[in-house]
This record gives sequence, structure tokens and C-alpha cells, in this order.
Amino acid sequence: MKILVCISNVPDTTSKINFTEGDTKFDTNGVQFVINPNDEFGLTRAMWFKEKQDAAVHVVTVGGVQTEPTIRKALAIGADEAIRINAEPTDGFYVARQLAEVVKNGGYDLVIAGRESIDYNGGMVPGILATLLDMNFVNTCISLEIEGTEAKAVREIDGGKETISTSLPLVIGGQKGLVEESDLRIPNMRGIMMARKKALNVVEPVDAPMPTADQKFEKPAAKGPVKLVDAGNINELVDLLHNEAKVI
Repeated sequence: MKILVCISNVPDTTSKINFTEGDTKFDTNGVQFVINPNDEFGLTRAMWFKEKQDAAVHVVTVGGVQTEPTIRKALAIGADEAIRINAEPTDGFYVARQLAEVVKNGGYDLVIAGRESIDYNGGMVPGILATLLDMNFVNTCISLEIEGTEAKAVREIDGGKETISTSLPLVIGGQKGLVEESDLRIPNMRGIMMARKKALNVVEPVDAPMPTADQKFEKPAAKGPVKLVDAGNINELVDLLHNEAKVI
């Protein structure tokens, strides 16, 4: 089995986010980038298939040279080979189109993507990718078992879970639950050293439209001051909730 894990290079959630050029550009100064958490769950599951079923695991990202430390971390975790598509991931359809080309050329049986990245939270790439490739698709996937060409997946739905039987080739949009957080892997020194010898192939993007473009970014409004109400003054509390907060 040949697996491709799609990796997004996203800001660490502890980083302070700012914008420049009139709030039209994301300011990367001082920002630490990491593997998108949903993708990390998928990568860990792919490593299980590598160890238990002798699967080949490749990783791919769309981005400039600044994303290479992130993709090399995936190699240090245990992926066999990495691909960097030399383009900026500014539009979901454009990204999916680039990934589709890699899948077609690589002959992959299983494509594991995160259900969404934590920077833009678009949640569109896995579904578009499956459509472009005409492959089976399971989103919000929290469990995946494969036997031969048959697959059994569990996904989250409103109010519960759904178990699906399907077959390869398959695209999944994975998330927390695909593996446990305790199963996530930290590269050790041996893995880091071995990653230096593994292939990181840079490919140029194919021509594809970008149907969307960012116009402006805006931070959430700052929280207002807190008003303290004496525990015995219920009338004042009700008045504030009704007339100022307008929640009752």
C-alpha cells in the first residue's frame, strides 16, 4: 500500500498573530510554524500502517522553502519521502489541484489529509481533492482500518458516529480521534539524522485557477471591561443582562 499524507504548515496556536499592509497580509515575523494538528493525527496513523502492513508513506506540502523544516519533521517522524510543491497555498481549489497532480503521478492508494487546517479553517481541500481524483472520500474520520483493498472508517456526525465500508483508492479528512493524542510522535535524534538522508523533492506547480483571494484580515474585537455586581443586588444584574448585554 502506498500512502500520501498531506501536510499543512501552520502557525503554532501560542504564536501572537498580526497583519501588515493594511491588514491584507499575514505577518510571519516571530511566528513558530508546526505541522497542522489534524495532519499530525493522519501522519501518525500512516506510520501505524507502515509498521504493521509495510506501507510506503510519503508526505507532501504546498509552500515555499520556509515550509521545509516542517516537512523534514514529518520525515524525522518516519515518513519515507517528502514532496514540496513550490507554490503559495492561498486558495483551497488551487491547493487541491496541485495535490491531485502529485497523487496522479505517484499512484497512491490512500491519501490522508486533515479535515481542515487551523489557520484558515476552510475545510475544503480533502473534498475537492477526492472529486478531482474521482476517489472515495470520508471526512471527519476518527478511525481507519484497511485489509487488502477494503477499508472500514468511522466518522463523526451530528449526535454520534457513523461506520462506513469502502474501498481503495481513498481520500480521508482526518482529525483528533484517528489516533490518540498520547500516540503522537516526537522525532528522536536517530529519526532527525535519518531525515537528512531522505529525499525531499521540490516540484513546480501546474497551472490552475485561484477562484478566491484574501481581501482583508480582522482580529476579534477586544473584550470590554468587566463589571462587578454585588452578590445581593440581583436587580442590577438582571438590568445589565437585559439592557447592556442583551442576553435576556
